[in-house]
Amino acid sequence: MFSTFPILYEDESIVAINKPPGIMVHPTKITEDDQFILPLLVAQLQQEVFAIHRIDRGTSGVLLFGKNKTTVRALSKQFQEREVDKMYVAITRGFAPVSETIDYPIAREPHLPKRKAVTHIKTIHTHELPVPIGPYQTARYSIVKAFPQTGRRHQIRRHLTHLRYPVIGDKRYGDNKHTRYWREELGIDRMLLHAKELAFMHPANQQLIRLEAPFGETFQKAFELLNFKG
Repeated sequence: MFSTFPILYEDESIVAINKPPGIMVHPTKITEDDQFILPLLVAQLQQEVFAIHRIDRGTSGVLLFGKNKTTVRALSKQFQEREVDKMYVAITRGFAPVSETIDYPIAREPHLPKRKAVTHIKTIHTHELPVPIGPYQTARYSIVKAFPQTGRRHQIRRHLTHLRYPVIGDKRYGDNKHTRYWREELGIDRMLLHAKELAFMHPANQQLIRLEAPFGETFQKAFELLNFKG
C-alpha cells in the first residue's frame, strides 16, 4: 500500500515527510496493521531515523524525524517546552466560531487524570450544502485552522468535538451521519485533518525552519465540494 513518502525537507540531521493518511508511525500493542512509517522510511533513506513526534493514523501532513539521538533530544525538548509552532487544517460539521480558544483538559485514557490542553482555532470558510442529514434540511460545514498550544492525544479532534464541531471522517469522535454521507455520497473516506505547518529552531544552527505540507487530492476534492478557493 505504501512504499515511499514525499520528502518536505532533509539535511544531515533531520528529515520531514508529508505523511499520507491511513498509516501509523510505529507499532503499538493493540494495532493489527502490517505497515508503519518508521521502517518504511528507514528503507527509503537507507539509514536509521528516529521519530520526534507523532500524528494520528488518519491525519496527514508534516511529520518530523531525527537522524541522530542528539538531534532527537534537542527537538523533543522544543516540543515538550511548547516552542514548536503547529498549524492544522480541519473540515468540520457546522458553522464553527470565527475564532475561539479551547481550554479543556483531557486524559490520555479514561482511567488517567486529565491534563491541561489548549487549542486556538480560526474559521477561514463556511459552506452549506442543500442536503438533509439527520433532523436538518441542509448540511453546514467549516474549514478551520487549529493551533494546538499543548500536545495531548487526539487533542484537536477531541477539542473540536467538545465544541460540537467534530472533524468530518473522524470515526471515533465524529458525527457518524455526516461521515457516512461524505463516504457514500461524496466519495471521501478519510478523516479531514491535515498537519499543514510546523516551525521550529534547527538544533544545529539555531535557524528557524518552517515546513508546509501540500494538501492531497482528497482534501482538494473536499475544498471544491465546499466551494473553497483557498
